[in-house]
Formats: sequence, C-alpha cells, structure tokens
Amino acid sequence: MPFYHKLGSIPHKRHTVFRQPNGKLYHEQLFGTAGFEGMSALMYHLNPPTIVKDFKGQKNIAPEIASDTNLTMRSLMGFKVEPKDDYLESRVPMLVNSDCYIELAAPKKSMTEYFYKNADADEIIFIHKGEGKLRTQLGNIDFSYGDYLVIPRGMTYQFQFNSEDNRLFIVQSFSPVFTPKRYRNWFGQLLEHSPYCERDIRPPHELETHTELGDFLVRIKKQDVLYDYVYATHPFDVAGWDGYNFPYAFSIHNFEPITGRVHLPPPIHQTFETAGFVVCSFVPRMYDYHPNAIPAPYNHSNIDSDEVLYYVDGDFMSRNNIEHGQITLHPAGLVHGPHPGAYERSIGKKETQELAVMVDTFKPLKMTKAALGIEFQDYYKSWLESEH
Repeated sequence: MPFYHKLGSIPHKRHTVFRQPNGKLYHEQLFGTAGFEGMSALMYHLNPPTIVKDFKGQKNIAPEIASDTNLTMRSLMGFKVEPKDDYLESRVPMLVNSDCYIELAAPKKSMTEYFYKNADADEIIFIHKGEGKLRTQLGNIDFSYGDYLVIPRGMTYQFQFNSEDNRLFIVQSFSPVFTPKRYRNWFGQLLEHSPYCERDIRPPHELETHTELGDFLVRIKKQDVLYDYVYATHPFDVAGWDGYNFPYAFSIHNFEPITGRVHLPPPIHQTFETAGFVVCSFVPRMYDYHPNAIPAPYNHSNIDSDEVLYYVDGDFMSRNNIEHGQITLHPAGLVHGPHPGAYERSIGKKETQELAVMVDTFKPLKMTKAALGIEFQDYYKSWLESEH
C-alpha cells in the first residue's frame, strides 16, 4: 500500500546495530518488491529467518485446464464447492490465465499445523462468509463478512476462523495489486474523488512476537508447486517493522459508490488495479436520477476483457434467478447485457441493494475441470425470452 506504517520496536536508522534486551542482535529482513525499486518493509527478527532444518517434499498443484479456448457465456454455482477441513485443500481454481487465478474456497478449520507463503502471487481474498483473524509476520488483522484481504506475495500467514462456515472468493495476481492510479495523486495519496481513503484501510494492528524454537512447517507455493520446508524458528518472531509493503483489509461496505444522472460504466466501481486485470465492487447505492434514466446497464461488447461477476448478496438488478456465490463469465468478443425484463424493471427504481465483486481480465480466461463440475448448464441461452 502506498502509505507508511510501523509496529513494534525499530532502530533509529536502518541497517545499524540494534540489540535485543539479552544483548543479541536483531536480524533484519527486507521484504520488498520489484527488485529494490518497489514498495518494501523492513522487519527485525529475534532469530535469522533462514534456518531450514528439513525439506519434506513437493506437490504439483497446477490447475487442470478443461479447455484452452472459450467463447461461451458461462455460469458457476459457487456454493456447490464442497467444504474441506484444510485451507489449502479447500482452494479450487475455477478460471485462470497467465495474469491471475480465480478461486473458490470453503475451509472449515483454522491453520494450526503449518504456515503458508505464496511466492508466486499477491492474493486478494474476499470474505463472503465467516470471520476470524488473519495472522501474519507483520501482525494480525481481524476480518469478517465483506472484507477484502490483500496479502502481498512472499508474506507468511495463517488463517484463524471462528467457525466452520466459511466461503472465500480468491484472486491470485501475478503482478502487484495497487489502488487505482486515477484515485491517487503523484505522492500515492488517495484523492478526494476516490470512493475510499486511507482511513478505510486496516493494516496489521496486533504484532505477535514468538520466541519458540523447534520444527515449523512452512508450505511455500512457487510456479504452481507446493514445497514443504521445516524451519528452526517460529515465522512470527518479528519484534518490529516499518515500511509500505504489508497486508491489509478493506471492507466492501466502506466502498462509497459513485452515481450520476444517467447510467455510468463499470470503471466507477473499480477497487483494485493490477497489470493484468481490475477488481470492482458493486454495492448498495442510489440509482441514476435523470427523470428518464434507465438504471439497468446497456448492452455492451467485451472486446478487450473477459468479465467475471461474483454475486455476494441482494438482488442483482441486471440478472434473473441469481444465487449467492454464483459466478458468471462473459468472455471478450461477445455482446452481453441485462436479462430479459431487467431493462424494463429497472425504470423508475430509486436504489439497489446488490453486492457483488467483478474481475475484468485483459487476457482470456480458461475454464478448469473443477469449474465444469459446478457449471450451470446452458447459461448462454438465458437471454431467450422463453427463459423469463
């Protein structure tokens, strides 16, 4: 994130002698991006974070692609993904390309046996159901329904869930995740017209500093292979840190919608930006207020991007018969728009209570075999009048 944050104890100057109360040196770790030119944070560990005791093996977890090409409207019934005890086993890739993986997960148990590090991608994890605590090297973040958790690549973390009823919508991004450029000034500060500001962003607030030595399993994902490393020191032995590169939470409920007299295009809903896709938030809002406005979106062509919508809550006004957790994919090259009757129904309406997350990718998405197992068949025919 483009603002400064710190927790715990840090020295006055970087890369200088900094001793623990017992006289031993703290061990610095620069947690950076883009070589040494991107955002970074500087951690101070009780012990060297490099002591590997064992390597337990590796496992290929690459998505199984059903088809390399797609020019068909698709829909997936997301809540049909079966819950699993283990967090990593519960994560199921649905739609993928070289820029991102879009996944669903329904983990039942907290992560107590291992820690996880994604060395491939930043992660945007949307909490559809559940609450708990995201525990990380840089501190903890409480989360609940409607939160986006943005976790930079290389960050070691654990999930602590308060119950077994959890539903997550996850996007792995193989380029860094930023706030949209048009919302920021040249210093990185969010501007007055931005639909959210730094006050809405929740960085880590509770730093755990563990002193334990022993055997600590860290599962590391790199190039779609999961490696099991055993470290001699607890990953959360950081006594202090500062910088700009850290995990954070942002609630979709704090996204302030931009409205107008007539229907405005989807970029007004943009929440995050990457080199390969954008993420948008559709939230409860007042409808367009021109006396002759048609609030439903006009038909439009996805010439430059595939459009994925994940339906969270409420009645999505442009679609018929949509369920919670449902995903629709409208691929580049096809015209799409409101379902039969939605255009007319929207006239005269004053507000909507819909809640949804949209991902627009700049490269075509591929369906996985797992996605075929929860597909709503013949969705592409749902614009026939007989379906209304």
